[in-house]
Amino acid sequence: MIDKTEIERIKQVIVEKLSSIHTLKCVQKINQLVDEIAGQEERETESLSSSSEEQVVTPWVVSGKIDHDKVIEKFGCKRIDESLIDRVERLTSRRAHVFLRRGFFYAHRDLDKILDCYESGKKFYLYTGRGPSSESLHLGHLIPFLFTKYLQEAFKVPLVIQITDDEKKIWKKLEKEETKRLGRENVKDIIACGFDASNTFIFSSYATVGGKFYENVVEIADCITVNKANSTFGFTGEASTAKMIFPSVQAAPSFSSSFPHKLFPDEKKNIPCLIPCAIDQDPYFRLTRDVAPRLDFIKPALIESKFFPALRASGNNGKMSASDANSAIYINDSAADIKKKEDIPFQYLSFFLEDDAELEHIKKEYGEGRMTTGDVKKRLVQVVTEIVERHRMARAAVTDEMVDAFMTPRPLFE
Repeated sequence: MIDKTEIERIKQVIVEKLSSIHTLKCVQKINQLVDEIAGQEERETESLSSSSEEQVVTPWVVSGKIDHDKVIEKFGCKRIDESLIDRVERLTSRRAHVFLRRGFFYAHRDLDKILDCYESGKKFYLYTGRGPSSESLHLGHLIPFLFTKYLQEAFKVPLVIQITDDEKKIWKKLEKEETKRLGRENVKDIIACGFDASNTFIFSSYATVGGKFYENVVEIADCITVNKANSTFGFTGEASTAKMIFPSVQAAPSFSSSFPHKLFPDEKKNIPCLIPCAIDQDPYFRLTRDVAPRLDFIKPALIESKFFPALRASGNNGKMSASDANSAIYINDSAADIKKKEDIPFQYLSFFLEDDAELEHIKKEYGEGRMTTGDVKKRLVQVVTEIVERHRMARAAVTDEMVDAFMTPRPLFE
């Protein structure tokens, strides 16, 4: 920004240069223009400062003070209401997962249609994914997998999990072999969640994009114009063509025909799909849903979560990030690490404490001052440590042979 002293100096130089030819009106006009330019720059600076405090939600950036209701409004999805939760409980004959009944998974697209499908005796399948950018998952990464495990068990349906090792090469500029290595390490964390080995297929983009899968990628990409991709994802002229094609790679698993014959029999090539994910992934699948009817595919349904807050976040600012070790609790953190990192105790406790009665008691005691933040933090450390230790033990039992088995195509629908 040009400071006021510099503006006055520019004015003076202009006046001195032009005064000898008596162009007073010209000088006045130039002074006016300089003032306008300076004012415009000040307004732009103020606007930039203001916008930096506003929420930004894209598949790659989540920042600012997040208003999850505004995200729903902006993206055009629907809020999950009590009637939907009641229906899930009735159809599955079990209590809804804590993430669902406490509103952490709070938005959807066509979840009601998936329930219609299930109630009529028809199958659907689940699809979720992970972009490997770190050695270990943190708790924010773990949440959608824990919830997906609940969905798989409750509805007794197949699950496909995409490891987008190509994505991290494209956006994070990681070396190809490193993204593959991180992918396999992350698969061990995913398997440790306890998924049904007979009904779960985990695959990496690098290893799978070919055959029918690639045919669908091309069909999807051919339906997406450059203008549409730019308006959806904010691509600029500096974006690589790899970024332009990646949304089609992430879209393809939404359609059951993308998978080998061994996975889904030919007569089940247009199976409805439900995608559990964080709401920042919505733009990918909004575009996918736009394309589906043009290819005679069923639109994928979504069940979407809020963001898991970073440790140093206040209110609803930001989310846990794999690029900042101090903003997240990792599955390989020790009990001492967890105790040191915990900073927003009651909010985290509401995610992980299963007992509703205990949580309500803590909320009341804490709100009325009979429990301190330290008391709540102590209970939280116990709860989170139990989860992490249980997961650590399960992960230690995962072998390379188990990884290979989960990543081998095999029949999921009998």
